Amino acid sequence: MSENKEPHVAKFVYDFTEGNKDLKDLLGGKGANLAEMTNLGLPVPPGFTITTDACKVYLDSGEEPAALRDEVSAHLDALEQRMGKKLGQADDPLLVSVRSGAKFSMPGMMDTVLNIGLSDKSVQGLAAQAGDDRFAWDSYRRLIQMFGKTVLGVDGDLFEEALEKAKEVKKVAVDTDLEAADLKKLVTAFKKIVKKEAGRDFPQDPREQMDLAIHAVFDSWNTDRAKLYRRQERIPGDLGTAVNVCSMVFGNLGPDSGTGVAFTRDPASGHQGVYGDYLQNAQGEDVVAGIRNTVPLAELEQIDKKSYDQLMQIMETLENHYKDLCDIEFTIERGQLWMLQTRVGKRTAGAAFRIATQLVDQGLIDEAEALQRVTGAQLAQLMFPRFDENTKVAQVGRGIAASPGAAVGKAVFDSYTAVKWSRSGEKVILVRRETNPDDLDGMIAAEGILTSRGGKTSHAAVVARGMGKTCVCGAEELEVDTKRRRMTVPGGHVVEEGDLISIDGSSGKVYLGEVPVVPSPVVEYFEGRMHAGANDADELVEAVHRIMAFADRKRRLRVRANADNAEDALRARRFGAQGIGLCRTEHMFLGDRRELVERLILADTEAEREESLKALLPLQKQDFVELFSAMDGLPVTVRLLDPPLHEFLPDITELSVRVALAESRQEPHENELRLLQAVHRLHEQNPMLGLRGVRLGLVIPGLFTMQVRAIAEAAAERKNAKGDPRAEIMIPLVGTVQELEIVREEADQVVAEVEAATGVELKLSIGTMIELPRAALTAGQIAEAAEFFSFGTNDLTQTVWGFSRDDVEASFFTAYLEKGIFGVSPFETIDKDGVGSLVKLAAEAGRRTRPDLKLGVCGEHGGDPESVHFFHEVGLDYVSCSPFRIPVARLEAGRAAITANGSDHR
Repeated sequence: MSENKEPHVAKFVYDFTEGNKDLKDLLGGKGANLAEMTNLGLPVPPGFTITTDACKVYLDSGEEPAALRDEVSAHLDALEQRMGKKLGQADDPLLVSVRSGAKFSMPGMMDTVLNIGLSDKSVQGLAAQAGDDRFAWDSYRRLIQMFGKTVLGVDGDLFEEALEKAKEVKKVAVDTDLEAADLKKLVTAFKKIVKKEAGRDFPQDPREQMDLAIHAVFDSWNTDRAKLYRRQERIPGDLGTAVNVCSMVFGNLGPDSGTGVAFTRDPASGHQGVYGDYLQNAQGEDVVAGIRNTVPLAELEQIDKKSYDQLMQIMETLENHYKDLCDIEFTIERGQLWMLQTRVGKRTAGAAFRIATQLVDQGLIDEAEALQRVTGAQLAQLMFPRFDENTKVAQVGRGIAASPGAAVGKAVFDSYTAVKWSRSGEKVILVRRETNPDDLDGMIAAEGILTSRGGKTSHAAVVARGMGKTCVCGAEELEVDTKRRRMTVPGGHVVEEGDLISIDGSSGKVYLGEVPVVPSPVVEYFEGRMHAGANDADELVEAVHRIMAFADRKRRLRVRANADNAEDALRARRFGAQGIGLCRTEHMFLGDRRELVERLILADTEAEREESLKALLPLQKQDFVELFSAMDGLPVTVRLLDPPLHEFLPDITELSVRVALAESRQEPHENELRLLQAVHRLHEQNPMLGLRGVRLGLVIPGLFTMQVRAIAEAAAERKNAKGDPRAEIMIPLVGTVQELEIVREEADQVVAEVEAATGVELKLSIGTMIELPRAALTAGQIAEAAEFFSFGTNDLTQTVWGFSRDDVEASFFTAYLEKGIFGVSPFETIDKDGVGSLVKLAAEAGRRTRPDLKLGVCGEHGGDPESVHFFHEVGLDYVSCSPFRIPVARLEAGRAAITANGSDHR
C-alpha cells in the first residue's frame, strides 16, 4: 500500500485536481477517490477537500485551525471563478454540497448537507436559471430539512411529519407529486420548525451555512452511531474525517435528470453484469435512504441511452483502474452525467471469493492479491447453515436479496426493542420501512434486517453487507406499521411484534415461522461431500477451493485442532487439521467416569487410590488408541488432567442438604457425611487459581503417571498395528521449572517401563502449557525441561488481566466496550500489548535456551483471524483451534505470510 508522504504542515485544503487515491489518510476515501477520478478525466463536479488533519485539530481543541478559513476562502474563490458564479448569489447561485469522507467507508454514519447556498433570495434566482420553480423550492426544502437535522440538531421526525401532512393535504402518495406552491408552503413550515426547535432562524448567509455544515461534519465523527460503527468494524477512533465541498449538480430537475448508485459487479453474488439502482427526478439521499423505490440500473438504457452508455464505459474504466469491484454514485442533470463518488465496494462473503478469483482469471490481480481480498471472517460466514429450499413453511413475501444468510427471529419494529430483547437472549429480526443511521445498534443486535422499501444500495443493504448481516430489502408487498408494531402480509395476515419470522438474504424470501436449515455447501466441501461444478453453489466452492489451496501453499504456520475424541479428530482432519494441538483429557472423565475420578480425589488410603487408578487406566488407554488412530501420522498433543477441582466433586450445597435431611430423618448417612467432610476439606474460594493442573498431579500420587502410561501403551499398541502415532504429552499450569522436572522424571520412567514391556521404541515428546505470567517470565528456565511450549491464551489472558472470564464478560465487558476501554474483548482477539508481549517474550527466551523448541497456541485465539497474524509475526510454529475454525485459521495463516513478505497490494 502506498503511504501518504504529505508533510503535516499548515495546508488544510486540497483541490480535487491536487490529490490522488493514495492520500486516503489525509483526504479520506471519498476525497482521494474524487481526486483520482478527476485525474482520470472523468466528469467530476469541481470542488475541494478539507483534510483529516483539520478535523483532528478541531476535535482536539474545539476550534478549527487558524489558517483554515483563509484556505477555504481561497479555494472557494477559485471554484467560483471556474464556475462563473458565486456561492448563494441572488440571480444565478453557486450551490455546494458538504459531505463527510473518512479513510474507511462508514456508510450513513456521518453527515452530509446538500444545496448549501440557497436562501429566500437565491431560491428565486435558481428557479429563474433552471426555468423550474418546483425544482428550486424542492431543493430549498431539502436544504432546510438536512441542515436543521444535521447542523442544528432538530428532530428529523418533525420535518418528516410536516412533509407527510403536506402530501395528505394534496392527497398524493409521493413527494414528487407536490407542486411548487406546495413546496413553498413546506419551506415556510420547515423554517418555523427550525425557529422553534433550534431557537434561531435558518441562516440566510451562504458562507455561514457552509462553515456551520463543515463543523457539523467534523462533529459527526464522534456521534454515538459513528463510534458504534467504528467499534463494530474495528476502525481506529483517532483518524478523523475529511470534508468534501463539491459544486452541486441536480438530479431533481425533471424526468431527464436523476441519481443512482452502480456496482461494477453484483455486491451480493459477485457475478458480472449491470447492477445498481436509479431514480428519476431525485437527489442522492433519496436512493440511499430507500424512501422511494428505485428502478434497476439496466432500465436507464431505455430512459437515457447516452448517459447509460457513458456510465458503462466509466464503470469499466474504474474497475480496470482500481482492479476491484467499484461502488459508484452518479447524478444525471438534464442529460449530463456526473460522477459523485467511487470506492472499492462492500460485498458479501460469497461475492468476495468469487470476485477475487474472477479478477485473477482476467489478469487484473495475482493470486497473492486475491488472497488479501478475502478474510477469515468472510470464510466463517460462508460456513453458516442455510435454509432448506424444500421447506413447507409459508412464504409471505419476497424482497431484494441484499445480504445473504439464513436468519430466524422474533419480529421487532424498532432498534431499542431489538437491543433489549437481544440482551435478554432472544433472537430478533429488525423490521422497518427503511433503516437510517440511528438504527445501527438495533441492526447489530438483530439476526437479520427486513425492510419494505429500498434496494441493494439502500442504507440497510450497504451496512448489512459490511457487517455480514442477513438482509432483505424492498419487500413492497409487506405493509410495515412501526407505530402499531405490526406487519401485514399478503392475504391480510398480521405479524405482531414477537411473532417468529425467517428471512433468506440469498433469495429475498420472507417466511412466517421458523424455516429448517441445512449445511452450507462450503462446509460440505471441506468435509469432502461436495465438489466444484456448474451451479451457483459450485462456483462458490470452486472459488473457495482455489484461494484455500493458495493459502495452504503460502502459509508457514501449521494449523492443528482442539479435539478430545476420535469423532472430532476425524472431522478436524477433513477440515485440514495437521494434528491435534490440544486434547483436554478432563473431557474424557465426564459422564459415567466422573464417579471414578471423584473416588480417586477423595481416596483416604493408597489402596483406594490404586483401585480407582486401575479402573481408569484401560478406559484412558482406549481413548488414546482411538485418537491416535484417527490422527495417524500427525502429532497429537495430550494435555494431562486440568480441571478446577470442584468440577469433579459433588456440589457442596446439595451434599449439605442431603446430610441435613438424613440427620433430621435419623437415616443412615455415614458415607454422605464422610464425603461432605472431604469436600469441605478440599473446597476452594477460587478454584480456577487453586488445586488444578500440575498441582493436582503432584498432590494426587499416580494420577499423571496413570495418564502417561495410558498414552504410552496406546502408542505402543498402534505401532504394533503398523500405525504411526505421534503423541506429545503436555503438562498444564506450570509456574516453575521444578514442577515440570518432577512430573517429567516420573513420565520418562513410565515410558521406559512401557518400552521395556512392549518392546516398542516410543518417541514421546514432553512439553508444557505457558498460561501463567510467571511461566512466561521464566520461560528460559522452563525450556530446559520442555521440548515444546503451547500457549494457553485463555488462562494467560485471565491471569494477566486478573479477570475471571465466566464473570466479567457478563458483568462489565459491555460497558468497557462502549466506553472504548476495549476495542474488542481480549478473550476474542489477543491483547498484543499485554498478553501478546508475554507470548513474544516467552517464545524468544525459550528458543534461546532450546533453539529447536516447538511453539504453538491452543487457546481460543488460535482461530481468531487477527490473532493468527500476531502468532505468525512472533514466530510460533502452529495454532490450534476448534474443528470448525480450522479453515479460517488456514486462510489467515496464508494471508499473514503474504503480508509478512511485503506482498500486501492494498
